[in-house]
Amino acid sequence: MAQEIDITTMLEMMEEGTPVIDVRSPSEFMYASIPGAVSIPLFDDDERAQVGTIYKKQSKVKAVQKGLEFVGPKMKDFSKRALALDSQQLIVHCWRGGMRSGAMSWLFEMLGLTCYRLEGGYKAYRNYVLDFFSQPIRFVVLGGRTGAGKTDILKQLEAMGEQVLDLEGLANHKGSAFGSLGESAQPTSEMFDHLIFNVLRRFDKDRVVWVENESINIGKVFIPQPLWKQISQAPIVVVDTEYEVRLARIMRVYAYFPTELLCEMIKKIQKRMGYDNAQKAYEACLNGDKQLAARMCLVYYDKLYDRGLKTNESRDIPIFSVKCDTENVEEVAKKIVSLNIFNNGDQ
Repeated sequence: MAQEIDITTMLEMMEEGTPVIDVRSPSEFMYASIPGAVSIPLFDDDERAQVGTIYKKQSKVKAVQKGLEFVGPKMKDFSKRALALDSQQLIVHCWRGGMRSGAMSWLFEMLGLTCYRLEGGYKAYRNYVLDFFSQPIRFVVLGGRTGAGKTDILKQLEAMGEQVLDLEGLANHKGSAFGSLGESAQPTSEMFDHLIFNVLRRFDKDRVVWVENESINIGKVFIPQPLWKQISQAPIVVVDTEYEVRLARIMRVYAYFPTELLCEMIKKIQKRMGYDNAQKAYEACLNGDKQLAARMCLVYYDKLYDRGLKTNESRDIPIFSVKCDTENVEEVAKKIVSLNIFNNGDQ
C-alpha cells in the first residue's frame, strides 16, 4: 500500500526529480494544478460525473463497479504513461487523497514502482498555498510611469542574482488595457496563486523580493489578497524615466501590432480616457500615426499613475526615486540595488 506523505515532503521530492501524477479529471487539472504535475486522469469528465451520481443516488459499491467498467480498458495505457516517466518512484494525488489516487497507486505498484500518496490530496495543497501567502515577505515594489522599463529592470535585477517575482510574466499579461497583446492565454486565478507560490517558496526569507507595481488584478487574474496586502504596504522605488525614452520603449513594444488590434484596445479605455482624447488616439492610430496615439494614451496613463503615487504618499509608504535618462537597464538596476532600502534608516 502506498505510503502517505505531507506537502513539504512532496515538494522536497519534486525538487529531487520525483514525478507527481494528478489523477483528477481533465477539467479539474486544466482549471488549476500543482505546477509540474503530470495529468493521467482516472476518469474523463463525463465518467467522473456518472460515477459521482451513482455514488450519491445508489451506493458506493455500485459506483465502484461503474468505475471499474470505465477503468478496465484503460489500465494498459495508464501503465505505459507511468513507465514513460522513467522514474522508479511516483507521487500520486487526487482531490482529497481518496479512492482515485488509491486505485492508481495500486496499479503503479503492480508495475514494480514505489508510490507515495499526497495526504489530503490537491485540496490540502491548495490550503497550504493560501496559508503560505500570509507569511511575511520583504517586498520592494518597482514603480514608474508607463514605459519606464520596469519589466526590463526586473529581468536585469534577476540576472544580477536578486530575488524577483515577475507577476506579469506569470499572469501572461502586461498589466494595462494593452497587456494581452502578444501574450498566451492567462491561467485561472487559482492556478496563478500556485505559480506565484512555486516561485516564492524557493526564495530566501531574509532577502528582498522585487516586484513590479501592479493593481490587484492583472488582466483577468487576481493577486491573492494576503499577498496583495503585503505588496501594497511595501517600500516603492520609482523609476523616473525621461518621457522620450518611455515613448520609444512603448513604440518598440506595441507599435508592430496590427492597427485594428491597437484601436480595439484604445476603445477599452475610452470611458476612463475621456471620449474626445480616446477618439483622437483612435483616429491617429487608424491613420497610421501610432506615435501620436501612444502620446495620447500616455497622458491618461501618466495621470493614473501619478494619482496612485499620491495615494501611497498620503499613506506614509516609503518612496524612493531613481533618475533614468537612459535605456541602459543594467546601470539603473545597479542604482536601485545600491539604495539598500531596508538598511538606510527609513525602515
